[in-house]
Amino acid sequence: MLRLRIRYTEVPRRALILTDTPRPDCRKCDGEGGANYHYGDPETGEYAGTDWDPCTCWNEDRCWVLLPLPRRRASRDPQASNEPPF
Repeated sequence: MLRLRIRYTEVPRRALILTDTPRPDCRKCDGEGGANYHYGDPETGEYAGTDWDPCTCWNEDRCWVLLPLPRRRASRDPQASNEPPF
């Protein structure tokens, strides 16, 4: 069963998307959608980074674009005001 929500994204372009969410009563991830785990360098044993292990209760790649948003225009005039033009 899908649990859908609306989100804002900028990748690959600005848009509002409809996406799946983790199951809130999942016993594996407690509704978090997965778990972070730390790992070390095999030779030195020092901290080497953190990985994300997604849970099977959802698919973080399942999403649909609802509304593409226009790109922001950078102001060409550095002295430009943000006051309305009237």
